[in-house]
Amino acid sequence: MAETAASVPITPAPATPLSLAARGSDNIPDRYPQRIVCLTEEPTEVLYALGEERRIVGISGFTVRPPRARREKPRVSLFTSSNIEEILALEPDLVIGFSDIQADIARDLIRAGIEVWISNHHSVNGILGYIRRLGAMVGAEDKADAYVQRAEQHIARIRAAAAQLQRRPRVYFEVWGEPIILGTQWISEIIDIAGGDDCFPEIAREPLGKQRILPDGDEVIRRAPDIILGSWCGKRFRPEKVTARPGWDSIPAVRTGQLHEIKSPVILQPGPASVFDGLTKIHDIIAAWQ
Repeated sequence: MAETAASVPITPAPATPLSLAARGSDNIPDRYPQRIVCLTEEPTEVLYALGEERRIVGISGFTVRPPRARREKPRVSLFTSSNIEEILALEPDLVIGFSDIQADIARDLIRAGIEVWISNHHSVNGILGYIRRLGAMVGAEDKADAYVQRAEQHIARIRAAAAQLQRRPRVYFEVWGEPIILGTQWISEIIDIAGGDDCFPEIAREPLGKQRILPDGDEVIRRAPDIILGSWCGKRFRPEKVTARPGWDSIPAVRTGQLHEIKSPVILQPGPASVFDGLTKIHDIIAAWQ
């Protein structure tokens, strides 16, 4: 008679520590992605910060953080387009991108049999959650959690400093000049943490760029910002073009010369740069305005 499953002796396999398996060794292969292509800057910055940069085999051409990434990794992608053949030649086991704008790139890679992760976070909490998720995907949960705690502590310090300010300025943030496109949700939240009030918080919550286009500058005049911040998507912000707009000479920020550029790499990507350097820069401007 055949033996039943209950009668077959089972020898338990020896337990393998998770940390050893996650690190990889001569005997235990690393079971996490080994060849990652980053279509935007934030996954590159996070993986370098976590000490997992060895997994990256290709990066975005717009990557500037950390600086060494441009020296060490091939650039195979722009934000709205990528060289699919170059990416495939790198034999990635994971490609990471961001937002609906990269949907076509993701589609082409998926059709070629590549695993793709497209994140679509738009808030400060979303950035922190993104770091934790990416850390988990490469077996670096503890390092990611520690990194997020550093970010949370930095946010708390800036928030506490902002609470000491006597006034909160009205802040207008622009990511493109023609047409006028306003900042995203994480930028609006960073302005709030830094001690200011975003002039267009309701528009900042819109996830798509086309939903944040202003038909003209009249509403900016009406909302009368005390500070104007510009970050024109990698193009140099031109204050003289802003002040020359019809009727803008009546805006308090224009009358007092409070127009400032925020470099794109520290605020326009939903990653560590925004909650560290971008937040600090905006708080410094607001504190100086006081």
